Amino acid sequence: MIGLNHYLAVSIIMFVLGLIGVMKRKNFIMLFFSTEILLNAANVAFVAISHYYMDITGQVFAMFIIAIAASEVAVGLGLLILWYKKNGSIELDSLINMRRDR
Repeated sequence: MIGLNHYLAVSIIMFVLGLIGVMKRKNFIMLFFSTEILLNAANVAFVAISHYYMDITGQVFAMFIIAIAASEVAVGLGLLILWYKKNGSIELDSLINMRRDR
């Protein structure tokens, strides 16, 4: 029987993988993917705990996280396209070339 501990273990593994991805990646798209893994790990934990306690609050939080993640990806990819058109690269190291307009 799969219980709460199993879901929380999967959530922890997903969170650690997402955190490693955020810390190690130099590409903006991979950074977005890693952030999505982090948010989905939180969703799995919220929904599992919500189901365990028979309370809908965790599921409501998960829905808000999904909405925030969708808007983050939409805005982030829009900015990423503009950045690629301007610089021709989506690597984090290309941010060094940014200058402040005075």
